[in-house]
Amino acid sequence: MLTVSDLISPAAYLSVVGTVQDANPGMAGGMAQRITDEGLKFVVACAKAPGAALAPSRVVDDGWHALILHTKVYEELCASLGDFVHHYPGYDPDNYDPLILVRTQDAIRAAGCDVDEELWGAPTGEQLVTVAAQCQHSPSDTGPIKPMPTPRPPCRDKP
Repeated sequence: MLTVSDLISPAAYLSVVGTVQDANPGMAGGMAQRITDEGLKFVVACAKAPGAALAPSRVVDDGWHALILHTKVYEELCASLGDFVHHYPGYDPDNYDPLILVRTQDAIRAAGCDVDEELWGAPTGEQLVTVAAQCQHSPSDTGPIKPMPTPRPPCRDKP
């Protein structure tokens, strides 16, 4: 299995974990690491499956957001994976494709990573942990926000 924490420097990894914790006061370091790891796995899956319709869970999205905030680290990660994974935010838990999280977890496994299934709950279901992210993802930043529609275009664009 791919160890995603090795995809960025140890200092960068700890900084991203710290950003997850800063956004979620009182969160244990171990939980912040799990969320960061799943965010990294999500980016790997998107880069490895450019035509797939993928999206993170709300919990995993917090790890992705923290990673994106480290712009240089994120840019270098995407470059090392072969493609930039763009972020199109939105939030509407009523417009949700339940299979999108299944497809995403399958893509993570296909990319050589294990899945921390407890962190992949639906936006309307009970979460293992409550996080700051109130975000899901729309297909572009030019149209109305319709996160997780069915069918959904790829989770990122090629430049």
